[in-house]
Amino acid sequence: MLHVKSLDESKMLLKKRFSERCMSCETVPLEKSIDRILFADILSKEHVPGFDRSSVDGYAVMASDTFGCSESLPALLKNIGAVEMGEIPAFTITKGCCCYVPTGGAMPRGADAMVMIEYTETLPDGSIAVEKPSAPGAGIIYKGDDIKPGDIILKAGKRLLPKDIGALAAMGETALSVYKKPRIAVLSTGDELVLPDQAPSMGQIRDVNQSLLLAALVKTGAEPVGYGIIKDMKGKIKNAVAEAVDDYDMVLVSGGTSVGIKDVAEEVLGELGEVLLHGIALKPGKPTIAADVHGKPVIWLPGHPAAAYFVYMLLVEPLLFGILGCTEGPRKESFTLMRTVPSNHGREECMPVSISGGHAVPIPIKSGLITTLSRADGFFIINRDSEGIKQGDRVNVILF
Repeated sequence: MLHVKSLDESKMLLKKRFSERCMSCETVPLEKSIDRILFADILSKEHVPGFDRSSVDGYAVMASDTFGCSESLPALLKNIGAVEMGEIPAFTITKGCCCYVPTGGAMPRGADAMVMIEYTETLPDGSIAVEKPSAPGAGIIYKGDDIKPGDIILKAGKRLLPKDIGALAAMGETALSVYKKPRIAVLSTGDELVLPDQAPSMGQIRDVNQSLLLAALVKTGAEPVGYGIIKDMKGKIKNAVAEAVDDYDMVLVSGGTSVGIKDVAEEVLGELGEVLLHGIALKPGKPTIAADVHGKPVIWLPGHPAAAYFVYMLLVEPLLFGILGCTEGPRKESFTLMRTVPSNHGREECMPVSISGGHAVPIPIKSGLITTLSRADGFFIINRDSEGIKQGDRVNVILF
């Protein structure tokens, strides 16, 4: 425990060791692709839009017919018809003529501009008085303005959002190649733990970490499975971890990583595989262990829920993003710190904050209190060589 690694060293060590463990791909229907990670670039096969169309409600004209017009001297144009939605007009606009086109309607041949209906008046004889000039191309979205064949619509590694699904639907994409979700086993260890639906007796506590980590894994894009609570017996823990490694792509264990008579984490992992690190210069989260067991990552997180969650976000999630082929990182925003936060621990320190009116308000926290963490909107990191952050300084907050 005296020879801990920095957070950056720990992340780089895991990335280097498991960089080749990227998930393979599978095909999913478009409607089930939300939050999945694209396996390959998606290229357009067609123009979007597929025809010249109006972006306003008004009249299609030859722009030159409107030059110099005004309210006092409008351009008078013959109305030769109206464009129906979903149809290509059969007529052609010639000099001195116009036609009505609704927003999104196809432009008739010959027209090179639109005049918004607000700048026109229908005269008793049916002709249209145009009271404002229009330039060529005004009010028109041309074929391929959005996307042309061969354009990259979305890049590999993109996590699909609802707006992406809409864009893909517009392109006629109905099935997508995405990274398979890694299957991850989650184990909790500790004689003092009981299930969340049980009433703890004196000296017992409900297991928070399993529910916390299962939810975090789903949000990241994995397919987690809870293994339940394993009592603090070396044989039982070793057998459970070995079984989980055989069946899953990654294993997360929590509890029993600090120095203590029942803390057998490093011993178990050393017997099953190779221990890569024991201890991170991070507060909270120092007693974290990572190992390579049969080529698969096994991360042993601290038992305290807040510490486990910070280590998950800072160490496990980046590893998962790599395995998932995801090119994104955590969402960060800059805020003004509302109160001075001292720090002299010789470790990077995670400081939870609530966000209010563009300001970050520190929330002092003990690593075992998850309810305090639930009131936070995110956290920032104080460098290990810093004595703290002053009130009024800007901090980069990693948002939950």
